[in-house]
Amino acid sequence: MKRYILEVCYLNIMIGLLKDSSKNIRICAFHIFKVFVANPNKPRDIIQVLVDNHRELLKLLHNLPTSKGEDEQLDEERDLIIKEIEKLVRLSV
Repeated sequence: MKRYILEVCYLNIMIGLLKDSSKNIRICAFHIFKVFVANPNKPRDIIQVLVDNHRELLKLLHNLPTSKGEDEQLDEERDLIIKEIEKLVRLSV
């Protein structure tokens, strides 16, 4: 997993899956995507992709569907990931 979250190509795949028409695929993609964002040792190219695509990512995250029983935890995790992306954008300016 450590190697996986260091590769931009895998991040781009997860971003693509966040756009999928299937609610379940979007939720599963989010659970992997959040590891890329939460990684404290993100490579510069991962940060750049997150910053360059922040508007689209924030829109996708705000529209992320929730599953019954996971609503509260998923909402909390989504909010943390949104804050982290916003922080990266502020730091990159």
